[in-house]
Amino acid sequence: MWGTWFGGNSAQRRKDAPKKAILDLRQQLDMLQKRERHLENQMANEDKKARDNVSSNKTAARAALKRKKQHEHSLEQTNGQISMLEQQIYSIESANINQETLAAMKNAGAAMKTIHGKMTMEDVDLTMEQLREQHELTQEIGNAITSMPITEPIDEDELESELNQMEQEKVDETILRGGPVPVGDSIGKMPAVDAGPVRNSRKPAQEDDEEEELRKLQAEMAM
Repeated sequence: MWGTWFGGNSAQRRKDAPKKAILDLRQQLDMLQKRERHLENQMANEDKKARDNVSSNKTAARAALKRKKQHEHSLEQTNGQISMLEQQIYSIESANINQETLAAMKNAGAAMKTIHGKMTMEDVDLTMEQLREQHELTQEIGNAITSMPITEPIDEDELESELNQMEQEKVDETILRGGPVPVGDSIGKMPAVDAGPVRNSRKPAQEDDEEEELRKLQAEMAM
């Protein structure tokens, strides 16, 4: 019981140590950043005092510049401390992430070991062979089913003859009604008239434009 209490508390403290360290560092960083802003304001005030008294009171101007220099020195130290704290926070965060990543990888490795505990390559090869056999059997069954015709094949010649008969009946019905015979029918086609090329008495629009341009050019040359 005592071991569980102390051991559990110790493990928890080790786990929370990085978080506590980062929290303390961030609090200190916040304080230093506030000091940085305060020193910058002080420097601006002393600079203004020096400029205001540079002509009328050089003693006051010199004292203001001296205080400004002191603030500058303090600001440099504060900036250095801020940089150091930021680097420490970054290092602790990186180390903590590495630790958590490693722990997750260990857990994943243990899980994979448990999954593969009773699995051997012989089992894998046997399973794959059985799958291949069943796949081949499925293909053979499918080929056998699709290769056996369910109905008798259709006679294409008989189909064409029936189609021609239907077409002839339609032509006969059209003739009896006194209507025009379809052009595409096999019966009732009119003999083709050998007509020569149709000549257009009117000239194309392009030729008219060319003649018009020619007349304009001749008129300009006559002038």
